[in-house]
Amino acid sequence: MILNQKNKYLELWGDLVGIKDLLQAILLSGGLTMVGYFVAPSGDTTRQLFYGLGGAVSAMVINTVMIKPKRDLKKNNTQEVE
Repeated sequence: MILNQKNKYLELWGDLVGIKDLLQAILLSGGLTMVGYFVAPSGDTTRQLFYGLGGAVSAMVINTVMIKPKRDLKKNNTQEVE
């Protein structure tokens, strides 16, 4: 884990991630997973598992909508002819 570009990005697994976006995704994912777990009936562990997974999946969908990639990819259309 390396801080880059004036402590604005973290390098995780060879990719740069914004600290704000990372914290937002972790908090939202953990929060919705726990909400799903605690909303389920307390005696039924199977439902607690699936409600928690439902919370995690819904957090993933929300995170992909809210957090957009920050980089621009430019396609180079030149081809080498031999």
